[in-house]
Amino acid sequence: MLKYIEATGKTEEEAIAKGLAQLGLDRDDVSLEILERGRAGFLGIGSVPAKVKLTYEAPDAPAVTPEPEPIPISPVEEVKPQPKPQAKPVQPQPKPAPRPKPEPAPAPKAEQPQAPKTEQPPKGQPADDDVAEAITRFQTGLFQHMGVEAVPVITRDGDTYQVVLEGKNIGALIGHRGETLDAIQQLTGYAVNRGRSHRVRVHVDAEGYRARREESLNRLARKTAGKVVKYRRNITLEAMNAYERHVIHTALQDYPGVSTFSTGTEPNRRTVVAYDPGKQ
Repeated sequence: MLKYIEATGKTEEEAIAKGLAQLGLDRDDVSLEILERGRAGFLGIGSVPAKVKLTYEAPDAPAVTPEPEPIPISPVEEVKPQPKPQAKPVQPQPKPAPRPKPEPAPAPKAEQPQAPKTEQPPKGQPADDDVAEAITRFQTGLFQHMGVEAVPVITRDGDTYQVVLEGKNIGALIGHRGETLDAIQQLTGYAVNRGRSHRVRVHVDAEGYRARREESLNRLARKTAGKVVKYRRNITLEAMNAYERHVIHTALQDYPGVSTFSTGTEPNRRTVVAYDPGKQ
């Protein structure tokens, strides 16, 4: 059974957090619809709170079985106590023979210390050309302005340059849902391709965020598709960037009974998972 609640907050994220806390669910367990976006107003005047709708699947209520009627109990006749039999004299029991002391168990062998796991090197060949130099120069200056100690490790696979950021407090370069990481990737691509006739692609990652986010989106896509087929109705996902929408489309392109398409304009473009009986 599908149910929903509405929650408000100063921002969309605050309203979503309040709704999830009220339901006790994770973000992947609900379908989200933003009813009204929050506006701060001018100097606090004319501010409008954000309002969201969270739809979730609630289990059906179990059927209540009637309690059986009590069975009448007939009165019990009074029972006269019987005379106690005389106790027989207790014969002394022989003392048991002492048990042999168990031999001490052998001491467990000390576990051999395992070698520390080392991170797998990024795919592709190490890049050492003018593009890699331009990426390093641009990101080094950018991180100095941001006050973050990070070093780009660059590899190349054809026309694609993979950049893995390493250093301290790398989480600050990821941001909420990877927004900061996406901005760094976009700015790096602009800086590297400016004035270049042959364009190259730049992918920026940190702490394996891209792989974790893609796995989370795949789980969300399959769970949403299951609901669409079960209830035979379309579900619109929350706003995502172009890469995340591509992951959803790819994950469901062969899923029976559903099709996907995007609607809206950036940055609020959303993916619709639609019921499609023709694909069953």
